[in-house]
Amino acid sequence: MVNATYVETSQDVLYYADDGTPYVYNLGDMAWVLASTALVWLMIPGVGLFYSGLLRRKNALSMIFLSVAGIAVGSFQWFFWGYSLAFSDTGSKFIGDLRYFCLKGVLADPSAGSSRIPAILFCVYQCMFCLITGVLAIGGFAERSKIGPVMVFLFCWLTLVYCPIANWTWNPNGWSFIMGGLDFAGGTPVHISSGTASLAIAIYLGKRRGYGTERLAYKPHNTAFVILGTVFLWFGWFGFNGGSALSANLRAVQACIVTNLAASVGGITWMLLDWRLERKFSAVGFCSGAISGLVGITPAAGFVGSPAAVAIGFVAGVACNFATKLKFLVGVDETLDVFASHGIGGMVGCVMTGLFAQASVAGFDGITEIPGGWFDHNYIQLGYQIADMVSGFAYSLVMTTIICWILHFIPGLRLRASEEAEIVGIDDAYLGEFAYDYVGTDPELRLHRIDSRPQLTTGDVIAEAPHSPDGNSSHEKVPHGAVGNAAAGGGRVDV
Repeated sequence: MVNATYVETSQDVLYYADDGTPYVYNLGDMAWVLASTALVWLMIPGVGLFYSGLLRRKNALSMIFLSVAGIAVGSFQWFFWGYSLAFSDTGSKFIGDLRYFCLKGVLADPSAGSSRIPAILFCVYQCMFCLITGVLAIGGFAERSKIGPVMVFLFCWLTLVYCPIANWTWNPNGWSFIMGGLDFAGGTPVHISSGTASLAIAIYLGKRRGYGTERLAYKPHNTAFVILGTVFLWFGWFGFNGGSALSANLRAVQACIVTNLAASVGGITWMLLDWRLERKFSAVGFCSGAISGLVGITPAAGFVGSPAAVAIGFVAGVACNFATKLKFLVGVDETLDVFASHGIGGMVGCVMTGLFAQASVAGFDGITEIPGGWFDHNYIQLGYQIADMVSGFAYSLVMTTIICWILHFIPGLRLRASEEAEIVGIDDAYLGEFAYDYVGTDPELRLHRIDSRPQLTTGDVIAEAPHSPDGNSSHEKVPHGAVGNAAAGGGRVDV
């Protein structure tokens, strides 16, 4: 029996629940959220391109691959139990239950976010947030991790870290939601959680080979990838923030305006901060600043006006720029500065939301009522924001570390790559493919290997090359010390 039709006057969708209750879904709102879903999806390979461009050539493909593989792993997790753990309406203050296990019952009933769109649409839109959060977090694995175990980690991390934080932030049953915390599009669930996870991963993995030497004093191998990734992210962020209004209304328009403004100010701020050091404008610096501005405005987008967006973009650009030095102070090899850009940027956004939130802006959708922030004389809001921020940081740091160490002791799931894999590059070692048709000459690639795969060996000999058809070895055995000396520039091993 067909249980959906159209309203004769407006042509909106009229859906009848099993008990006969009618619900009207606005076609314009549905179209905007569907378009926003596609925009946010595009951000995910954008993250992969951004990360890839910042790395060395021999590891360029691994992050692009993990970004698209992360879509597959995260989508299955969201279908399996992720959506239910985050948004079931019968869960606890900390995590949902399995009411919607395997999306059972997630059809055309009203969604948890808006009664103007069906639950199935809200589900697929929120799935995109889940995916990009996981892909942001795995930036901590760059250049020194196996591929397969990372995908297992991602499934576990989304289940144990992302879903609980999303539940307490956005689910009407969540403790932060009930308390009155304001997070429009994911300051804590997306950025603080992923940035902190990247930090925890880097602490667990330890430093890359050659840390502290000129070997790692390299520049991004492909600045065009960095810019292209930024373009995808900036473009998709209109759906990320604007779509979080869950309606094609004035609040969505305002969110898009402040998103673009904060990104622009953040990019200019970071670029000028870098210019003071070398008297050169940096494309990578501008892109990093734009991302910082986008991160900072995310929790505030539906609550603040344009002047506040300028302040948020500026403060996020300054804070994230200087936060890139934190890893040197604490001695952590956080390759891609995910914590500096997303963790610190998310914290800046949370705090400044508590300062600048306006009841008038939130009411642009005609529904939302909030008491405002500090400058609206609702001083307690800043305390709510800090509580939510600290909780997200602490929970992600502890749980991510626990997940890494649990996998550490499971055979076949240890995350850290071998030293040999680091030398030849993660692309060759675990994918057998490269981002380009060739790999440029690199002193670290002077490694004797068999079938292009790194070999774990002991003793004085690394490996013996395969014999030629005539029974003679095609290469000589290489003493164990020769590889290290060659990689350090002390000699050359020709293979």
